[in-house]
Amino acid sequence: MLSKKFSVMRTGGFNRLLAVALLSVTAISSAAARDVAPGAEAEPADEPPLHMLVSLNEQKIKVYRGLDLIEVAPISSGKRGHSTPTGVFSILEKRRKHFSNLYDNAPMPFMQRLTWSGIALHVGKLPGYPASHGCIRLPRPFAKSLYSMTERGMHVVVTRDPADPRSVQHDVLPQPYAPATEIASLSEKALEANPVLRGAFQPTALQASLPETRPENPHFDRPLRMIITPQKPPSKNRVLQRLLNQMGYNAGPVDGVVGRKTRAAIRLYQEGADLPVTGSITDALVARIYAEAGYEKPQNAMLRVRRKFRDIYAAPVSIRNVDEAIGTHVYTALDFEPGDNSVDWIAVSAEGDRGGSSNHLLDRIEIPEKVVRELSKMLTPGTSLTITDRGFKRNTGLGTDFVVITR
Repeated sequence: MLSKKFSVMRTGGFNRLLAVALLSVTAISSAAARDVAPGAEAEPADEPPLHMLVSLNEQKIKVYRGLDLIEVAPISSGKRGHSTPTGVFSILEKRRKHFSNLYDNAPMPFMQRLTWSGIALHVGKLPGYPASHGCIRLPRPFAKSLYSMTERGMHVVVTRDPADPRSVQHDVLPQPYAPATEIASLSEKALEANPVLRGAFQPTALQASLPETRPENPHFDRPLRMIITPQKPPSKNRVLQRLLNQMGYNAGPVDGVVGRKTRAAIRLYQEGADLPVTGSITDALVARIYAEAGYEKPQNAMLRVRRKFRDIYAAPVSIRNVDEAIGTHVYTALDFEPGDNSVDWIAVSAEGDRGGSSNHLLDRIEIPEKVVRELSKMLTPGTSLTITDRGFKRNTGLGTDFVVITR
């Protein structure tokens, strides 16, 4: 009886099953076809970050995906007396329909704001020369297309002369986190404190057998905005006063003013150190007090990190020959996947040759190992690093990235 039933399934039963399956596949395919708009394609794979370069002298805007130029269009920038600022900007706000708050409610379709003071990309007349009140006017078809591609936070670099992105490789540029194999639950201290554990496990063999662990980044789809800027060195007199007070000499208030108490403290120190008692500050005296107090000069630059227009991290770093020109350089990480150990970077110089090439500047940057590890853990595709000696605009209360004005 079992063989007969099986035979039926192999003939008519199987054919009926096949017919039902084919009908189901056809129905699913038809439904899928109805759900996809005409001309629509499957979602594209992850792509390099989008960024825009505007040249005021060329009166053009170029749109890049990574190193690939995908769009070029004419512009009309600010006329004399209302010139468009050059520098590094991000898209702060987007509105399909917008009207100027400054100039007679003038229409600004497909507006993409670059500053809260009134500079934006938008549709406008293009007479072939600078004619706006500071905004960057765009052709309507291009502005509409660009609006559909961009997101808040994307970079727009405005320069006088044309600039192009270039591939850059350097050890200073952060790479995705690749931790060494670690014992998650058995630290060296735990093993040392417990003789039973110490005898039962061989740490080297155990470490080799455990898989590498990586922390998950819940913000992997959020590019970071990082900036390095030089910091003013602390006042030598203030540091000297603070150290003398710490060493037991009464140098008075730490205000940088070398008054009676500070000079008296210096004379006492000189007397105890068998130095000429002058009460004067010399480089040799400062060096000796620094050494005796164990004081190390602080690093001369600061790294700041923002995500979604909010500060999330800051750390001191160093710039060699900090008194030399730096210029303004923007480095952008291209696309990578969670678990990747490396990422490629591109660079744009926002001030031409000022400060030298973008690659040469990286030779002057020193980032502590601890900071490198923290940046690696936070790194996401499309993250940018701006290095500049121009300073940047700080929080306005409305939310902004690190806006750097170069003129």
